[in-house]
Amino acid sequence: MLKFNLTGKDKNCKARAGYFETDHGIVETPIFMPVGTQGTVKAVNQHYLKSDIKAQIVLSNTYHLYLRPGTDVLEKAGGLHKFMNWDKPILTDSGGYQVFSLSELRKLKKDGVEFRSHLDGSKHFFTPEKVIGIQRSIGSDIMMVLDECTPFPCDYQYAKNSKELTSSWAVLNKEAFENSEPLYGHNQFLFGIIQGSTFKDLRESSAEDLLAIGFDGYAIGGLAVGEPTELMYEIVDFTTDIMPEDKPRYLMGVGKPENILKAIERGIDMFDCVMPTRNGRNANLFTSAGVLSMRNAKHKDDFTTIDIECDCYTCKNFTKAYLRHLFIAGEILALELASIHNLHYYLNLVKTARSKIIEGSFVEWKFEIINKISKL
Repeated sequence: MLKFNLTGKDKNCKARAGYFETDHGIVETPIFMPVGTQGTVKAVNQHYLKSDIKAQIVLSNTYHLYLRPGTDVLEKAGGLHKFMNWDKPILTDSGGYQVFSLSELRKLKKDGVEFRSHLDGSKHFFTPEKVIGIQRSIGSDIMMVLDECTPFPCDYQYAKNSKELTSSWAVLNKEAFENSEPLYGHNQFLFGIIQGSTFKDLRESSAEDLLAIGFDGYAIGGLAVGEPTELMYEIVDFTTDIMPEDKPRYLMGVGKPENILKAIERGIDMFDCVMPTRNGRNANLFTSAGVLSMRNAKHKDDFTTIDIECDCYTCKNFTKAYLRHLFIAGEILALELASIHNLHYYLNLVKTARSKIIEGSFVEWKFEIINKISKL
């Protein structure tokens, strides 16, 4: 079983600090996981991930790694850790979200999902058992079950059928996990995914199903897919009340800095999102004063640092004027420097949140931060 320990709780809300242990290292929570979908965090090399950003864990994707480079290559390499030269923990999403986003290219069946590759149109079939096998080949520290991510909006009956399918697949995922072994000499753990769209009774039923099966941690899936933000917070708040206290809680695919802080307030421990790197590549930087657009002409001769409160590699070495110049000139370095900064911002945000939870001052600090970042 995954060892998860709580080290602090804020008395004024559900925010909590803790840590879990994997064979590739300890992960302190709350934590943000940089997204390395295809075995790389876009525009950021592994040296900066460790030394400057101080990422404790990264997320990669089963669907993409299955299609390219393929499990045969990963097994020959000795698993994803060796393939990408990363000695810290890795979590792999099951690929369910990617498959179900291919609405025109997939066919849902009781025992799995048939889909066509977005790369070459070739036909493939994912079953819960196959997804576990792929993640054994990848060698991730934390594996996710195959689930169906419901769209928003969807009607009650669709969400109910989807929840029941996810629950039945979860049983098969767990059986396949228990009937197989890790390939590379380190332990792997399995998380279940609570579904149910925005219907509280379905969320409760989904949680009950998964708790009866038993997993090392539990995720909330099917949010941040278009529903109003306040409704997302309401469902998160409701669902964390019925999630185990002694297991990590993971909110998948979220989100903006304020979303993360408000979800931590509601008892979430783990996050992932492409936003910091995607926004960085599009010249939008998260700073202590709000979001800056580095293509803005006002930065043309601004030789001040990007964020006076940030000590990342980018802020310590380069000015707003230089970074704007790189973006305007189309230089690749712009993408790297902006992505490094944004990931550093996110990791520092959750690190500070952790310390504030332990101090018992998270709520006051959260209000202060959200007020500052919403100014621009």
